[in-house]
Amino acid sequence: MKTVQCSAPGRCGIIGNPTDMYGGSVISCTIPFRAHVTIEPCDGIEVVTAGQTRRFEAPDDLDLRDDLFDVARAVLGYLRNETLTCRITYASDVPMSSGVSSSTALLVALVFGLMRYQGNQAHLYTVAEVSRYIELNHFRVVCGYQDAYMCTFGGLNYMDFRNKQFYRHAAEELYATIEPLTPFISELPLVLAHTGVQHSSDAVHKPLRERWLEGDPEVRQGYEEIARLAQEGKKALLARDWPRLGALMNRNHAIQRDLGGSGESNERLIQAALAAGALGAKLAGAGGGGTIIALHPEPEVLERAFEQAGSERIFRPQPGPGVCLDEEHEHIAATMQNRQPVG
Repeated sequence: MKTVQCSAPGRCGIIGNPTDMYGGSVISCTIPFRAHVTIEPCDGIEVVTAGQTRRFEAPDDLDLRDDLFDVARAVLGYLRNETLTCRITYASDVPMSSGVSSSTALLVALVFGLMRYQGNQAHLYTVAEVSRYIELNHFRVVCGYQDAYMCTFGGLNYMDFRNKQFYRHAAEELYATIEPLTPFISELPLVLAHTGVQHSSDAVHKPLRERWLEGDPEVRQGYEEIARLAQEGKKALLARDWPRLGALMNRNHAIQRDLGGSGESNERLIQAALAAGALGAKLAGAGGGGTIIALHPEPEVLERAFEQAGSERIFRPQPGPGVCLDEEHEHIAATMQNRQPVG
């Protein structure tokens, strides 16, 4: 078989998260970091990462063990057939445990790469849905749909997850609605800052998910409002109405914070951003650490403020290709960059 090389990006939630877990709407953008996967012929199943190698031979070799190979175990446990043999090598420059979909980016790249290696030309909606199903049911992470869809499709998107349900079998899941906004946007005055605190999105999402399922009116009403904020945010973003978008981001964060979805390190950076003149600041993913995203008409001012606040990593959103073969990446990226904004 031919060697397959591919990659998938991380992402940041601009507004609407975490309602992708609750049939809501989200605006999200890729970041300039990717997870990379190479799949090549081998006489068995071999996985290589971070200078370590594991060979999977017995069925229980695919049991999760809380190590660097668990993502591969989860994907292989779902996709593997008895005739598959290959060497899988992977690495990622997406900040780990930082709320920007590091594990999902790697999972999506693995799913896509293994599908292509086996001659499966499944369309991107299938890649997104299979990836999300594996993350929830095999990797055992409580997660929504935003991550899998963004890492798969890439770019800057408004996404609608109405009627998406946790309890459905994969074959019964409806597809999300993905509306690309990249062609309409010439600037994104947003900055991301990592708190320096690594976290598990599962630990943040799970308690709130349980409250939702129990019918907690505070959670239900809060997430219904956040979904509406994303709809308003789309209008503000397209109109380049930054004060309005900032106000909507602030409201999004206030609701999630009051539900217990933020954290001390998040709040410290958010306050630093607002003190520096940010129009809005919120979680870029799950709270409890990770990364925040802030809106400022002069992003350089915000970057200096984050440096002074001690942020370990500062970067900006960048609409870029979703999961793709390495041989296609440059062409897709060039096509996206050369589009002239509409309107």
